[in-house]
Amino acid sequence: MQTFAVFGGTGFLGRRVVRHLARQHKVRVISRHSEQGRDTSREEARIEPVQADVNDGASVRSAVTGAIGVVNAVSLYVEHGGQTFRSVHGDAAARVARISRECGVSRLVHVSGVGADSRSRSPYIRSRGEGEKAVRAAFPAATIVRPCVMFGPDDAFLTPLVGLLRKSPVLPLFGRGRTLLQPSHVDDVAEAIARILDTPKPAAIYEFGGPDILSYEDLLRTIATHIGVKRVFLPMPFAAWHALAFFSEMLPQPLITRNQVELMKIDNIASSQFPGFRDFGIEPQDIGHVAAAIG
Repeated sequence: MQTFAVFGGTGFLGRRVVRHLARQHKVRVISRHSEQGRDTSREEARIEPVQADVNDGASVRSAVTGAIGVVNAVSLYVEHGGQTFRSVHGDAAARVARISRECGVSRLVHVSGVGADSRSRSPYIRSRGEGEKAVRAAFPAATIVRPCVMFGPDDAFLTPLVGLLRKSPVLPLFGRGRTLLQPSHVDDVAEAIARILDTPKPAAIYEFGGPDILSYEDLLRTIATHIGVKRVFLPMPFAAWHALAFFSEMLPQPLITRNQVELMKIDNIASSQFPGFRDFGIEPQDIGHVAAAIG
C-alpha cells in the first residue's frame, strides 16, 4: 500500500484530500498539531497524524520520508505575526518541494489559486505566483492545482454569506457587485487531487471552477433564491470597503482585511487554456443547492 503525505491535512481542503486518499492508501496527515489529524472513519487505520511545521526543514524531511506522493494544501488568507503570504506560499512551499525531491518523492501536488501571478499588485496573488515558480524550480515534475474560491460545509465563503442573507434585509456589494466568480465545491477539488496522485502524468497546471460563472451580485441573488429569502443589495464603493478594512485590521481577529477587499476587485474564474474537472470526468456541484442545505 502506497503512502501519501498531506501538508495542511486538517484544513478545509486538506482533510477532504485525506479522506479520498485513505480509501486506498496510507495517508500521513501533517499539521502543526498532530492530535487534530485523527480520523474516526473506517479508514482510520490507514491515517497517521504527523506533527510537522512547513517552516522547519527537519520536521518536513521526517514527514515526507518514505512517501511516494505529497500534497501541499497549506494556505494563508490573513497575515498575522511572522506568518506572511510570502513566507507561507513562497518560502515554505519551496521548502516542501525541495525536501520532497531530495527524499525521493515522485509525485507532488502544490495547491495554489486561480489568477496566481508573480507580477500582481495584490500581495496574496503575487505570493501565489512566486510560490508556483519556486515549487517548479525545486521540483520540476510538480503538478500545480489552482482552484477557484471554494465552498462547502463549514467553509469561510458560502456559510458566512448564507448567514448574512438569512439575518440582514440589506447587504452591501463590493463596488457594483460585478466581479466574476466561479465557485468550486471543495469535495470536487479534493477528488481531482486524489485522481492526479492515483494516475500520475507529466507536470501540468489544472484550474478547477464550478459549473457557473456569476457576478458577485448574481451570486448573492442565487443564494438568496435557494434559501428562500428576498434581499436588497446596495453598491458600496471600494474606497469605503478599504476604510472599513483599515480599522478592522486593528482588531485581534479582523472581520475583513484590505487584501480581501483587493481580491474582490479581481475576477476569480478558471481559464479555458488549462485542463480542469472535465478531464477527470468530474461533474462539478453548483453552489445554489449546497447553499440551501446550509443552516
